[in-house]
Amino acid sequence: MALENAVHSENQNDAEPCLTRQAAYEAAIPTPAAAASTSSGLLSTVASRGREAINGKRLNGSFENIIGARGALRDVLDLVRTVAPTDSTALIEGETGTGKELIARAIHEHSTRRDRSFLKLNCAAIPIGLLESELFGHERGAFTGAVARKVGRFEAANQGTLFLDEVGDIPRELQPKLLRVLQDGEFERLGSTQTQRANVRLIAATNKDLAELVAQNQFRRDLYYRLNVFPIPVPPLRDRSGDIPLLVTHFVRIYSERMHKQIESIPAEVMEALVGHSWPGNIRELQNFIERSVILTGGKTLRPPLGGLRQTAEIDSLKPVTLEEAERQHICKTLEHVHWVVSGPRGAALRLGLKRSTLYARMQKLGIFRGRSQAFGNKSFHAPFSA
Repeated sequence: MALENAVHSENQNDAEPCLTRQAAYEAAIPTPAAAASTSSGLLSTVASRGREAINGKRLNGSFENIIGARGALRDVLDLVRTVAPTDSTALIEGETGTGKELIARAIHEHSTRRDRSFLKLNCAAIPIGLLESELFGHERGAFTGAVARKVGRFEAANQGTLFLDEVGDIPRELQPKLLRVLQDGEFERLGSTQTQRANVRLIAATNKDLAELVAQNQFRRDLYYRLNVFPIPVPPLRDRSGDIPLLVTHFVRIYSERMHKQIESIPAEVMEALVGHSWPGNIRELQNFIERSVILTGGKTLRPPLGGLRQTAEIDSLKPVTLEEAERQHICKTLEHVHWVVSGPRGAALRLGLKRSTLYARMQKLGIFRGRSQAFGNKSFHAPFSA
């Protein structure tokens, strides 16, 4: 009996799910024996069965705004569930466009502070001279243009959660003040000698290697340790190729409704091309590409500009890749191909010509997450879920 998972859209208040067949998870793309295009059932909304999925056992623990089905993302959500009930600082690490803000929001929404404010600040988007004021506030007359008192993000987020994106871009001269508020909950507004206190749960995110910045003396070591209490590595989309059909279906449905179009099917060769693309811009790139595809589609079958993807792939192939990154990509592709089974005659270790212990060591060193699939000889258990 085919298993089905519910995929929720954060853009719909009623959260009616779009049901997709388990084959989309296991094969990632339609099989050659299938019809010429993906079944319109991928894009149809089945309200009654969706409500059953909502009211029944939730396999993903109610992460309604996160789309995913396979091992790497499952591990991330496990970490979110673990750290959310605490007040500990979390450091979300991952490439641009991988959905780090969604992970931060999930932590907040599953925490004891979920009824309080969730504020965010992109540290890379604020000029260096204004970042201190944004974080800690200022008094009237503190600097030219300060015509009134300003409350900073830490003060505004009191009793709630503050999400600092691109924390690696905070200038070094400002880092001691951030360390102080994290350790003692104390700070002063610019132009004031009065100490303010704030009880804030901090979630930070970065697309940089903070440990490397520490080694280069560009980031304070003590601040790095204070931020790195609970690291959460978010995998790039190229390591989640099994989730691409879910994401494509999700975005097609959103933009079809938004543009008042009725796109009912996705050709098999289109889905195969989308799954096979490396997506260097990750989920953000995929989302923008699907939006452009829906705009260009005139009928009921999605017609994306695949030529643009091929050009991007050719450009990416010319970029130099380190030996470590090439090894990481090869191991990830092999693990994805065998559904994250490590040992046994069908496991990744045998295919890679490695001992199981050696492969585990390489995965740990390269930051590769093993899915929840558990290998038992030549058998494996896969727990399908929706996110």
